[in-house]
Amino acid sequence: QVQLVESGGGSVQAGGALRLSCAASGYSFNKYCMGWFRQAPGKEREGIATIGSFDRTKYADSVKDRFTISKDVNKTTLYLQMNSLEPEDTAMYFCARSRAIYVCTSGLEAFGYDGWGQGTQVTVSS
Repeated sequence: QVQLVESGGGSVQAGGALRLSCAASGYSFNKYCMGWFRQAPGKEREGIATIGSFDRTKYADSVKDRFTISKDVNKTTLYLQMNSLEPEDTAMYFCARSRAIYVCTSGLEAFGYDGWGQGTQVTVSS
């Protein structure tokens, strides 16, 4: 079955950087679109970045030019490099596997994803 395990979260000051990892197993990793989502207390889950089988990426406006999604097919691992972090980035971060293969047809919408990790907490202080 699909297993996704996030790591790399932590506490940083504003302006700092973190790199999140998501180790995937139980399916053909590069066949599926993958995404990163986040959820802050009292807010809805927000899609922030996706990457398809052909490495086409999409970002939410809130993270564009600061965050970079990437993957290592050999390691079956998804990454999220987060630079210039802001207090507003504080949230639980989740990786997810799309229902769609090859192309991220659901974009940043959570309903399009059927496999989820347990999340890793990111806290940014001012």
